[in-house]
Amino acid sequence: MKKIITSKLLYLALRVVLGGVFIYAGATKIVDVDGFAMAIDGYGLVSWRMANLLARTLPVIEIVTGLGLILDVRGALGMIVAQLLGFVSVLVYAISMGLDVDCGCFGPNDPGAGESGGLWETLIRDMLMIAACLFIYWQRRLAGFIPRSLLRLFPLSKTE
Repeated sequence: MKKIITSKLLYLALRVVLGGVFIYAGATKIVDVDGFAMAIDGYGLVSWRMANLLARTLPVIEIVTGLGLILDVRGALGMIVAQLLGFVSVLVYAISMGLDVDCGCFGPNDPGAGESGGLWETLIRDMLMIAACLFIYWQRRLAGFIPRSLLRLFPLSKTE
């Protein structure tokens, strides 16, 4: 069992899948920033101006952290966990308020958007992604996988 948990291939696969989900989600939102701003506004948590700002920055953050996780850059996994905790908080709020909104997770053309029970399904999906993140943390601890620093990823050249 420990051999599976400490498998470098499983560690890579989880990072690529989770990072890929974030890259895809960010890319679909960038395609229609105004539609994503409307999805954010549907929750009623922030002003329209803030919804526009979030719609322009959140997809970039998702893409960068997704790439960071795939490349195993230090801090990327923590940023993904922070984003997921934020998404879960908003979903719990929407469900508790009985809101019928598009989650905005994969842009305005999200196949599950507007479906009955869609927010519950999204909440479960996000909780599964948090579990995957915790598993990656656990793998790092057990197998000694050490994420790269940005300086190791992009070494500064020495000119003499």
